[in-house]
Amino acid sequence: QRVLRLAEMCRRLETEEEKVLPFYPSSLEEEEQRDARQFLEEMPMEPLARAMRDYVGLERFWQRFNKAKLEERALERERAALSRRNRRLRELLGQYLAGISVSREALDEPNLL
Repeated sequence: QRVLRLAEMCRRLETEEEKVLPFYPSSLEEEEQRDARQFLEEMPMEPLARAMRDYVGLERFWQRFNKAKLEERALERERAALSRRNRRLRELLGQYLAGISVSREALDEPNLL
C-alpha cells in the first residue's frame, strides 16, 4: 500500500510528456521482441528464475528508475559543460573590461593628444 501511495504521489509530479510517452522506444527488432515475449511466457526451471517471476510487475518501475538516472547523468554533464562555458565567458568579459578601462598608470603618463 505504501508503494502504491508513493507511485500515486509521483504520478502527479510527472510532466505531460512522461505521462503520454513514459519510456524510450525499444531498440529491439520485431523478431527479438517476439523472442523476448516468448521467453518470458515460458515457465523457468531454475528456482531463482521462478522467484524472479514474482517481480515482473516491477519491470516498469525499473524502466522509469533507469530513465530517471540516465536523464540525471545527462543533466549533470550539461550543467558541467555550461559551467565551463560560463567560466570562459566571465574570463573573456574580464579581459574586455580590463582592455577598455583606464588605469592609473595610463593617466599618469603624458598624453600625446
